[in-house]
Amino acid sequence: MALIIFSSIVDYSVGLGLSKTDIKRSRKILLVISIIVNLGLLGFFKYFNFFLDNVTWAFSLFGHQINPSGLSIILPVGISFYTFQTLSYSIDIYRGKMQPTKDIISFFAFVSFFPQLVAGPIERASNLLPQFLNRRLVNYQAISEGVKQILWGIFMKVVVADRAAIYVNAVYNNVDKHDGLSFMAATLQFSFQIYGDFAGYSLMAIGIAKLFGFELMTNFKRPYLSGSVSEFWSRWHISLSTWFRDYLYIPLGGNRVSIFRWGYIIMITFIVSGLWHGANWTFIAWGALNGIYLIMEKIIFKKRVRKLVSIISTFILINISWILFRANSIQEAFHIMGEIATNPGTLFIGSGPDVTTPIYTILAITILLIVDLKREFFNSVITISHNKSEFVNLFTMSILIYIILYLGVFGESQFIYFQF
Repeated sequence: MALIIFSSIVDYSVGLGLSKTDIKRSRKILLVISIIVNLGLLGFFKYFNFFLDNVTWAFSLFGHQINPSGLSIILPVGISFYTFQTLSYSIDIYRGKMQPTKDIISFFAFVSFFPQLVAGPIERASNLLPQFLNRRLVNYQAISEGVKQILWGIFMKVVVADRAAIYVNAVYNNVDKHDGLSFMAATLQFSFQIYGDFAGYSLMAIGIAKLFGFELMTNFKRPYLSGSVSEFWSRWHISLSTWFRDYLYIPLGGNRVSIFRWGYIIMITFIVSGLWHGANWTFIAWGALNGIYLIMEKIIFKKRVRKLVSIISTFILINISWILFRANSIQEAFHIMGEIATNPGTLFIGSGPDVTTPIYTILAITILLIVDLKREFFNSVITISHNKSEFVNLFTMSILIYIILYLGVFGESQFIYFQF
């Protein structure tokens, strides 16, 4: 709590300071203060021990053994999200894209808005802050749509994500006991686990916000129906992807530079994105691999192919990158990739109560894909259209609630992105 209050006070003050001066040097100093405070806090709490461990390892390569004392640091909940949210506020004011607010209560509410505080979407002040300053009207249609989004988010979390997690954890937490086919099945299920987990949270946050008359940005747009990796990143965690685009990729030069410079910028952007996800080399490698995908896509794969082929090939590439994201270490990730490539082995089914889990998971994923396909190609809302009768609305939601209660996994399971 103290950190979010301190960060909010700093950026609120920086915003007011920027509005009171046109001196270029003073404005830069104020912006640097905001950047140092926000990224400094994020770096200390999230990466201090990671940096210390790697310094120790580097010294050991040259025969020097050092034993520095690490810190028992508890990562503050939501720090990666609200840090970027407040930082974008200061940057946008510095760029002249918005005027700072003098209403400190509204600003604090913008930073700490509870539905999206711990895992996004990462809102821009230009979208969310005015909603605290203006009068909001809550109507039946907004409440109805909010309830639908909450229900579908719960389905994605407890039916798709948490059910898939049973198999994924059984395989990825016992790497030495499984072969290629099991790793392929687990990775495929993890792709839907992380989608259901994170997109489910985002939908619940958006739905809850609607109940209070707030509109949050869309964070996912059916990413696994993307026809290219670049399209995937325009559909996956949109609030973070656009943040890096606007505050890192474009300032470094974007696509207005030579192809070699562009490739360098892409790699920097995605490596930083990987590091944002966690203090582990697996995340850095995951980000780097996605950067390589985009470079290869731009330079090599220019030939147009059928939509279905491009969707399937993109999905395969993304699944390969998910191995790095999910593995506990780089060594495990390469072991898993090696097993998939050279040693199919036998498929792990499960034992005891877990035997039926893959069947239920396949059913849950099938329902998810059907809804996503319908939304993609027929432009319908999450479950049903607004022009349906009240009876159809209630009947459809009742079926969804029944599916959640019957197929859902209700245990102690936090959201994956809470750790970031």
